[in-house]
Amino acid sequence: MTATFKVFVDGQEGTTGLRIHEYLAQRADIEVLRIAPELRKDATERARLLNASDVSFLCLPDAAAIEAAALVTNPKTCLIDASTAHRTVPGWSFGLPELAKGQREKIRASKRIANPGCHASAFILLIRPLVDAGLVPVALPTSATSITGYSGGGKKMIEQYQAGGDAKLHSPRPYALGLAHKHLPEMMAHTGLTAPPVFQPIVGNFYKGLSVSVPLHVAQLKPGAWAESLHAALSAHYAGEAFVRVMPLRDPATLELGFFDVQACNDTNRVEVFVFSNGSQVMLMARLDNLGKGASGAAVQCMNLALGVDEGLGL
Repeated sequence: MTATFKVFVDGQEGTTGLRIHEYLAQRADIEVLRIAPELRKDATERARLLNASDVSFLCLPDAAAIEAAALVTNPKTCLIDASTAHRTVPGWSFGLPELAKGQREKIRASKRIANPGCHASAFILLIRPLVDAGLVPVALPTSATSITGYSGGGKKMIEQYQAGGDAKLHSPRPYALGLAHKHLPEMMAHTGLTAPPVFQPIVGNFYKGLSVSVPLHVAQLKPGAWAESLHAALSAHYAGEAFVRVMPLRDPATLELGFFDVQACNDTNRVEVFVFSNGSQVMLMARLDNLGKGASGAAVQCMNLALGVDEGLGL
């Protein structure tokens, strides 16, 4: 099969860029445009490759992603930005096809796609359907806890953990204690919530896997809302979705195990959604691979939509 599409990864040496390359290497329909190592920061060469591509992934820090986007003059080039820079910017489609009715079509028609953050993806997939269904009030004060593998911290953090010499890294480490995590704007913008959640991310001593938990008091929800109605709304919203699976209410397998497996979706592009409840309280949980549906897998899913091929191709 002759390659049909040209794809460039700007920032190919980072964790997300390397994983995207692994996905692309399996594809006979993709020609990967590569930049010479000594020219990785050369604006002229980067601009040439960006404009020669059908799709370019921006796996860069925010400021560099904004600069890269400004280098694109070819109206046919589709940009998929893995940074935080464009996730709430008008003119950029949010790269979460399962977000709401019509989102998939927006992505398919867009030349500017902002890939969601890993924590944000899980939180939004839990909350947006419940807001849309009127079960969670938009003004509800929410909180969320996310536990994630250390690969989400990038190359430097990966090296720290894998060196194995620092005893402080053996236990879970809560962070973002200034309560201003960079995913908060998209967590609000794409759920419809009017107040940012109190968000507590925690990095653990394992490579990848992520789970977000959102506690709710039934008394704070729409009158008449129960765990059953929340679960029904999530099930209806994600019916037919290839990559989002709503697990049974009060999932018996998890309860029997006694512990929640944060890594159970690793090496997939899948998200699993759970509703646990004791009647008056509810715990919503979602898990995903922070390098898969939380980053590179989601980006490739969006690329497939933008190119008009099977959304799950290579995933």
